[in-house]
Amino acid sequence: MDFEDDREQQLRWLEALRTEHRDLDVAINHLLSSRHHDTMRIQRLKRRKLKLKDAIHKLEGELIPDLDA
Repeated sequence: MDFEDDREQQLRWLEALRTEHRDLDVAINHLLSSRHHDTMRIQRLKRRKLKLKDAIHKLEGELIPDLDA
């Protein structure tokens, strides 16, 4: 039962990361299309989005069953 709870928690976390990643994409695109002049803010958002992408890929890798097992 513990394994299933951990897996469910990881799946919820993965969905939260994906949602935040999509939200950042929308925000960045809006700032760029509106020709926003705060380039530091845009760069911070892009960096955060990249970190989220890395975290998503790592978590997806952990959720994929080991094929060698």
